[in-house]
Amino acid sequence: MHALTLPSLLRDQAARQGDRLWVQAPGGALRYAEAPTVAARWAALLASAGVARGDRVGLMAGNRIEFLSLVLGCGWLGAVVVPINTASRGMQLRHILANSGCTLLVADAASCPALAGLDAVEGGALALRRIWLLDDAADADGQAVGDRQAAPLAGLPAAASPLPALPDGPAPAADLGPGDMLAILYTSGTSGLSKGVCCPHAQFHWWGVIAARNLEITGDDVLYTSLPLFHTNALNACFQALATGASIICDARFSVSRYFERLAATRATVTYLLGAMVPMLLAREPSAAESGHRARIALAPGVPQRFHATFTARTGIALLEGYGSTETNFALGGTLAQQRAGAMGRVAPEFDAIVADAHDAPLPDGQAGELLLRARPPFAIATGYFGMADQTVEAWRNLWFHTGDRVVRDADGYFRFLDRMKDAIRRRGENISSYEVEQVLLAHPSVAVAAVYAVRSELAEDEVMAALVYKPGCDLTPQALLDFCQPRMPYFAVPRYLRVLDDLPRTENGKVRKFRLRDDGVTADTWDRDAAGYRLAR
Repeated sequence: MHALTLPSLLRDQAARQGDRLWVQAPGGALRYAEAPTVAARWAALLASAGVARGDRVGLMAGNRIEFLSLVLGCGWLGAVVVPINTASRGMQLRHILANSGCTLLVADAASCPALAGLDAVEGGALALRRIWLLDDAADADGQAVGDRQAAPLAGLPAAASPLPALPDGPAPAADLGPGDMLAILYTSGTSGLSKGVCCPHAQFHWWGVIAARNLEITGDDVLYTSLPLFHTNALNACFQALATGASIICDARFSVSRYFERLAATRATVTYLLGAMVPMLLAREPSAAESGHRARIALAPGVPQRFHATFTARTGIALLEGYGSTETNFALGGTLAQQRAGAMGRVAPEFDAIVADAHDAPLPDGQAGELLLRARPPFAIATGYFGMADQTVEAWRNLWFHTGDRVVRDADGYFRFLDRMKDAIRRRGENISSYEVEQVLLAHPSVAVAAVYAVRSELAEDEVMAALVYKPGCDLTPQALLDFCQPRMPYFAVPRYLRVLDDLPRTENGKVRKFRLRDDGVTADTWDRDAAGYRLAR
């Protein structure tokens, strides 16, 4: 078995770290010594349900110890885990299940309403045969799981049952290589349906190694994250701990009011923040809790530079920049001492990076172009998009991964981010496909044309805005349109701004000129969800 596979990593660290804590999450904890056994027993459970090497297992749940245990079980068996954003709804959720071909889905009760009624959503056929519910006592409405006709279980796309008990006998570890797939992580692109990123075992190893090096993590550190494990940030933080022998505490969710209290209670030394989280924390009145903790550094990509000094002065926590994506790795960055204001950092030793023109030719320093990346160690980046050969060839053409990000490299090798090359929206750490939002809006019988695009918010991140043309004779309130949207898309993708026009600006070929709409921004005739007091359900 190759050293860069999850079973080997678990066995090696179990021998080195013994009974030390590895992961604590809602519902329990895992110590290094017991992690291989837990992985092997979860693998045996999956095998008992007919899951074999290469099969995909869906996982739709919030942060809890069973989440990571299932990831370990899949990795031990050679199956592929498919973490699904718990906010996924409607077309997007059905696409993920259909595209991945999951035969088994493990879900928590809170996910049942999103799963119910999927058969009414257009999309590919589902291979799903069964659903295991992590909350085995009751469904989201408090009704017994054993009652198969009780709503919302009656509308689930496969037979549901409580998670079976773990077998006593462990399954043998699969004979895996570094390029074997461990996970498919779905990420919304700039357009089109969500793409399943094929992440091999070695990619997670290198995420852990490179990020731990930049954060200067040692075995004495305690890591703390409140980000969701279905995203690469928190999942890879677990591998940072695994790579170094550190401990990590995963909370259920981010809380602005309790964040510093949790840092103190967990005795964390390293933490993780995304762009909007820092201004949200700074918007609160200063308190003693902001400095009553041990945290020294936070991995905080995308935080505007103007917030760095203030946040560090108030909290004592330094913010570390860097660049990575689900498809790549921590490709640009460095330690805190190597950080430079306004820059993402230099290229990591494990990567090559160029700034390229439209023909993939390298551009000189100081000239803006697309960031292209490739890894030196085998399988340190994703291997493609699952079931999407054309998109894979396009993104990895000429043996470079095309990030879609417009950057510039300075003469001293530091890279600076400028913007996205295409039509992308990023809100609260989530990539949002404008295409998917547009399809939901166009499904409303009153909407004739919809264009979705990003505008900047008060938190220095994107907000979702939609320009609409209604069908003749139709009268639709913004509230009614958002009521239609909510059950059909993730809450974070529901537009904040709506603008109704007689027509949208177009090219000579009839395509909508979104750049014109973006340049207009939030106009006087724009309806603002927040100003109107409209509240989203989560």
